[in-house]
Amino acid sequence: MYVNDDQTIYVAAYNNDRIIEWNRGATNGQVVAGGNQKGDQMNQLNSPVDVIVDNERNNLIICDGENRRVVRWSLQNGTKRETIISNIDCWRLTIDNDGYIYVADYKKHEVRRWKVGDINGILVAGGNGKGDNLNQLNLPTSIFVDEDHSVYVSDYNNHRVMKWMKDAKEGIIVAGGQGQGNGLAQLSYPQGLFVDYLGTVYVADSQNDRIMRWPKRAKEGTIVVGGNGQGKEANQLNNPMGLSFDRQGNLYVADCNNNRIQKFNIN
Repeated sequence: MYVNDDQTIYVAAYNNDRIIEWNRGATNGQVVAGGNQKGDQMNQLNSPVDVIVDNERNNLIICDGENRRVVRWSLQNGTKRETIISNIDCWRLTIDNDGYIYVADYKKHEVRRWKVGDINGILVAGGNGKGDNLNQLNLPTSIFVDEDHSVYVSDYNNHRVMKWMKDAKEGIIVAGGQGQGNGLAQLSYPQGLFVDYLGTVYVADSQNDRIMRWPKRAKEGTIVVGGNGQGKEANQLNNPMGLSFDRQGNLYVADCNNNRIQKFNIN
């Protein structure tokens, strides 16, 4: 899920092989990429897992999961599409202020930074095999890049969020890292990730059905959404996978097993 500045929401509909655009206040979305059955042609997607918007170039950047590629899809000209990264087991991606694309490869347990035309990209996190050492990751999911080009990674199977400063050889734990659990110092398979200008980490604690907030250097987090058991009520979540904020500070959550996007006004 990606929320644009005008509160337009773009959703990677994994099982429908398409990207859906929901304008603010709309009761129905519209297909803006894929939607032509499952396949590997340039007008098709196969289990897309993530989407972001490159506003400067008016493009969608899509993790086309089962096709093992990252594709660029013009929002201005729906027939203008191209593969920009091939042969990659992409799980999540993001883009920085300079237009570099960061991709989490869940099979290589690494995050790489790419610019258009790169063959291999530049390693920025992990890349030392699967493990729980500070220079390793174990199935990286969501990523976030701050203005200093530090890379934050949801380290899914290690139940922690890692921060890799620019050019660092290892990361530091900024959330979780106390084993799998539902205590305030723990996470259980973290996914969606956002970091504000104060360094506060917001993370979708997927198997605990809650969104957690970890202030900088905090030893434990606080629950900001969910944490009321698994369910479909307005105060409940069921396997939250993605999160985002708009410019007004509203929190959006991809509530995966409830097949919905939730919007919350939090402090």
